[in-house]
Amino acid sequence: MDDSQYDEFGNYIGPELDSSSSESEEEVEDEEGIRREEADYQAHSSPGSSDSEAEDRAHNLMTMMRRVDLAPQAQERQIVQHEDKQYYPEASAVFGADVEVLVQEEDTQALTEPIVAPIKERKFTVGNADELPATTYAKEFLVDLLGHPNLVRNVAVGGHLHHGKTALVDLLVAATHEWAEWDTALPQGTPVNRMGGSSTASGFTDTLQLERQRGVSLKTAAMALVAQDSRGKSWALNMVDTPGHADFLDEVEAGLRLADGVLLAVDAVEGVMSGTRRVIAAAMRQGLRIVLVVTKVDRLILELRLPPADAYHKLRLTIDEVNAAIAQSPRGTHPLLSPAAGNVCFASATYGWCFTLESFARQYAARWQMPDARPLARRLWGDVFYRAQTRSFVRKGVDARAPRSFVHFVLEPLYKLHALVVAEDAPALRPALASLGVRLRDADYALDARRLLRRALGHFFGPPGGLVDVCAQQLPSPAANAAAMAQRLCAPGPVAQAIAQCSADGPLVVAVAKQVAAADGQSFYALGRILSGTVSESQHVRVLGEGFAEDAEDAAAATVDALWVWCARYRVRVSGLGAGALVLLGGVDASMAKTATIVGAEGPAEALLPLRLPTPVVRLAVEPAVPSELPQLLRGLRAIAKTYPQAQTRVEESGEHVLLGPGELYLDCILHDLRHVHASIEVRVADPVVSFRECALETSAVRTFVDSPNRHNRLTLMAEPLDSAVARDIECGLVDARWPARQLGHYMEEAHGWDILAARSIWAFGPGPLGANVLSDDSLPQDTNKQRLRSVRDSVRQGFQWAAREGPLCDEPMRATRFRILDATLADSPIHRGAGQIIPMARRVCYAAFLTAEPRLMEPINRVDIQAPADCVASVYTVIARRRGHVTQDAPRAGSAMYAISALIPTIDAAGFETDLRTYTGGRAFCQHYFETWQVVPGDPLDKSVVLTPLEPARGDALARDFMLKTRRRKGLGDDVSIDKFIDDPALRDIVKSFQ
Repeated sequence: MDDSQYDEFGNYIGPELDSSSSESEEEVEDEEGIRREEADYQAHSSPGSSDSEAEDRAHNLMTMMRRVDLAPQAQERQIVQHEDKQYYPEASAVFGADVEVLVQEEDTQALTEPIVAPIKERKFTVGNADELPATTYAKEFLVDLLGHPNLVRNVAVGGHLHHGKTALVDLLVAATHEWAEWDTALPQGTPVNRMGGSSTASGFTDTLQLERQRGVSLKTAAMALVAQDSRGKSWALNMVDTPGHADFLDEVEAGLRLADGVLLAVDAVEGVMSGTRRVIAAAMRQGLRIVLVVTKVDRLILELRLPPADAYHKLRLTIDEVNAAIAQSPRGTHPLLSPAAGNVCFASATYGWCFTLESFARQYAARWQMPDARPLARRLWGDVFYRAQTRSFVRKGVDARAPRSFVHFVLEPLYKLHALVVAEDAPALRPALASLGVRLRDADYALDARRLLRRALGHFFGPPGGLVDVCAQQLPSPAANAAAMAQRLCAPGPVAQAIAQCSADGPLVVAVAKQVAAADGQSFYALGRILSGTVSESQHVRVLGEGFAEDAEDAAAATVDALWVWCARYRVRVSGLGAGALVLLGGVDASMAKTATIVGAEGPAEALLPLRLPTPVVRLAVEPAVPSELPQLLRGLRAIAKTYPQAQTRVEESGEHVLLGPGELYLDCILHDLRHVHASIEVRVADPVVSFRECALETSAVRTFVDSPNRHNRLTLMAEPLDSAVARDIECGLVDARWPARQLGHYMEEAHGWDILAARSIWAFGPGPLGANVLSDDSLPQDTNKQRLRSVRDSVRQGFQWAAREGPLCDEPMRATRFRILDATLADSPIHRGAGQIIPMARRVCYAAFLTAEPRLMEPINRVDIQAPADCVASVYTVIARRRGHVTQDAPRAGSAMYAISALIPTIDAAGFETDLRTYTGGRAFCQHYFETWQVVPGDPLDKSVVLTPLEPARGDALARDFMLKTRRRKGLGDDVSIDKFIDDPALRDIVKSFQ
């Protein structure tokens, strides 16, 4: 064994390698090469250089060459660790240095998420708002007409769901715009007109993609255009298209705030429905003039196939129903609607025609060369008969077979024209249309019956001049309606005077009715009406919030970034607009909650009355699916509060975020916008619940009194029920506690029979100015120091408002309860009767008096209007009975095969009612339901003897207890509701317990 091949530890190391000699030889050769290059460099260097400089240069050259030449060899010989080895080239070497490289750990990205996310275009509207379509008028002419209030008509189009409101606006748009979608689409005719195909046209004012998906208008939209009446005069029309669904009454109220009149659309077959009555009531509350358009007259011809005489009676019945609904309104009077008066129009927007009696009579006047068509128009309605033998009109039918003039001159030609076109008899149709002056192309006769009918009737009736006549002649201009609007929107003062003048030179006042989301859903515009003055681009203004009247700090300065004339799918940007016009403002929405009043930076400041909207009663708790996305949820909720006038967002004490809305469709649209438009996150939704109210059923059993925390003050109260008529008037805004005592006393005495002294002693309504609870001072001067009591009046009011807003049963607002102050013992020193002592004392004594007055829960009740065939009525009754409902009215619809059923159903049981109804009736029943009133829940909520079985629905008298406990647990409150927490005196506590 050769010991030289082993180390001192016995490890084998092998023989020595002979590589050192070869390496040394390579190094020697390298050094000799460097010396030769150095010598060559010195030989070629300048002769004048010194030897030291040459040596330095040579040394530097040798060092540099050694670094350059020896470095690669050294790198080849060095040991490279495994983790430092490079098996693949760098990304920069393959793709370039400008490519971003992302290095992530394994399984940190979901398989469903692409590595390179596509660019998503956030756009939730139809069309390009900045792309102006071709029109029959110049856009500058439209802007110029808006500067003359006498030539402007602001019209809100309202009515029941699917009664043709948007189609009426489309009729005007199609007559003034190049709209290829209208020209090429198959008309949506009557449901039983089985001619095949379906329509692809959508309403011009249905600008949201969600509206097109659902097939129903969801938002109020304004359409500004120039239209000519039957005499050829141009008018600037601001048509405000409003939704017809029962859940979107808030959008209707916002549209009415912008308008001077209402164009009421009523289906000729269905007649007056619940939505029609609600629009009429809203218009009468705001003092607006109403004109009527009887839509879908083609259904009488093609669907019901009524004879012309029966069709006349059906049309007359529809008009009489509208007049009856207007007469039932308690707000003022309204002119009678009648075709003879010129405020009724007949239309079939599906087939492109519309006429009034005067416009139809003008067809005969042109044929018979009559100088004036108005005498004939006056004889085309009512009990006026035409005698063919003498060619005269008589008021009384001599012959029983003599037709009415409307049937003879209007309906019979219309029926014949429909029959010729639908029969598709081209040889007979051509001469008939030619005799009427209708010239169609040969290609038009090859169209299907629907399109041919639209072409023929459109050429026969021409542009919708009759519809423009109704709006221009029967509805007031902004200047004519300015005084009434000033009286309705604000108190007498300088602002009211400026609004009444409607002058472009006056102080600026803009009433913002709603906010409109931009196409991306992230920014907002303010839609308002200029009541006075002129608004221009880059103008400095003040935005007054809804609470400016109570809090002067609710105002903010803003600058108008841009303003437009809103034309539904597009906008016309302008530099300025004057009084009477509708305007879309940008850059002023930062401080707006829902509505606002915009005034000049230095002019008079007074906030206009806010919109009076129904109370939302359906509650929905939401939370983000990913907790870290809570900021996006909050941002989305703020956007929802801006764009939905009636929606409310709250944060409960338990921390949950709650949405409040009027119904299922409304909340479903909110959730869609929350998920896809404003927040773009996934949210989890709890089961829907409803809001309750707390009321007193009897008068308090004893006089309850409570001491202040410092024991220096005492307040004695009693609670009693408030009459339902008084509560309804307060909620509708017919009476205001801020009126002078004399005016308030006179109203309560005349309207509700109150004693004049009791009426003048009313201190406040609560919660808020529209709260249906009353606080009154019924104390006697000999028992109470009135001066001291008046000194703490504001503090007592605040305590009452607090108690009325959060009742003792389940923290819900009170309703229909009157609190009477019977006695007050107050400290001599003002410091001992401050707000910190009086407010909690007033709240506790209200609670104590309420709990001794047989407290009860009230639940919201929905009115349900159902249309169903006669053979489905039994199924409808079954569905209603399963949801604690009852039918209030059941009658057949005149002139149709449908039954109209009206019922009342608790809102808490109305979730899913429509789906259930369609399931039981095979989809043949259609319903709409909306909040109607409040009703006491059966049972005593404080009855501890009631046994509630888990996982089983409560029945009968156990409902009130069940609702109260579930609501308290949801809010994080205890189950026990005891009066001991509010009464300090042991003797009074014992007395109260003896009555219980």
